[in-house]
Amino acid sequence: LGVILGGRLGYVLFYNFGFYLVHPEEILAVWKGGMSFHGGLAGAALGIWVFAHRNRTPALSVADVCAAVVPIGLFLGRIANFIKPELWGRPTDVAWAMVFPDAGPLPRHPSQLYESALEGVALLVVLYVFMRLGALKRPGTILGAFALFYGLARTFCEFFREPDPQLGFLWGGLTMGMLLSVPLMLIGIWLIQWASKRPPLRQG
Repeated sequence: LGVILGGRLGYVLFYNFGFYLVHPEEILAVWKGGMSFHGGLAGAALGIWVFAHRNRTPALSVADVCAAVVPIGLFLGRIANFIKPELWGRPTDVAWAMVFPDAGPLPRHPSQLYESALEGVALLVVLYVFMRLGALKRPGTILGAFALFYGLARTFCEFFREPDPQLGFLWGGLTMGMLLSVPLMLIGIWLIQWASKRPPLRQG
């Protein structure tokens, strides 16, 4: 519920606020598309906090466990973007470029596959390595690593992904996905540093 509500609210606020300001009745029309990962992440964080509070469980430990498996969902979600197809890449002449239906005649980067590889497979491997090194003993570390490395992967992929048509490129060729990833990465760095200074949890 947190992911869905947060994802929709994030899209409304950051990606198409002008349209929904004029057509507020469309905000609930989720079947027409429009979700934001960063908004969904914020909604999930709130949901985790509520769950942890109600069950008297450390919120950061719950968040670490959840963050460790999020790349699986990201991988499947980006594959779905590719199959649909939607969120395609920018025009290019690379050998593996593809012509997507409804995206015009120009060959484009299959950016959905880039994102599934980096935000899904690579991020899952990174978090697995962190866990093998004992990161779960320091609550907040996995969450911080997820925030940092997802932000890096998303920012890299944004160089190949066509920006949302209603926004286009922002300052200096940046995209909304890049801008929203900056605070995410900063939070990730802070969490990792903060957790590293905390005493590790005891076994058992």
